[in-house]
Amino acid sequence: MAKNTKKPKKNTEEKVISGRGRAYVTATFNNTLVTITDTIGNTLVWGSAGAAGFKGARKSTPYAATTAVEQVARRAKQKGIESIEVYIKGPGPGRDGAIRAFKSAGIDIAMIADVTPIPHNGPRASKRRRV
Repeated sequence: MAKNTKKPKKNTEEKVISGRGRAYVTATFNNTLVTITDTIGNTLVWGSAGAAGFKGARKSTPYAATTAVEQVARRAKQKGIESIEVYIKGPGPGRDGAIRAFKSAGIDIAMIADVTPIPHNGPRASKRRRV
């Protein structure tokens, strides 16, 4: 029989001492994902437009992204986050709404960085279409 190799759950009720953190926003065409970590990289809170209650095509709207960020920011403030560095990835419609929502939630934005991956030429293109 195999041993129980399940890890014990971490105590997530700890407060952030420095009051600083990082927010990673991934804006895809179908959803917006938000993760807030401490400065080391340990996840404190996360959320998405889907987790905020939106389904289908409404998940991919700026309003859904704003709602998701507001929920995450509220929980982050309870953990002691006061200022964040925002890293935005992806081409989705929730990019601008996410930044505005952080500002309206009362969290200081120390830095905004676009970390969308851009290929440096990428793979070989498929052959040209002949009509």
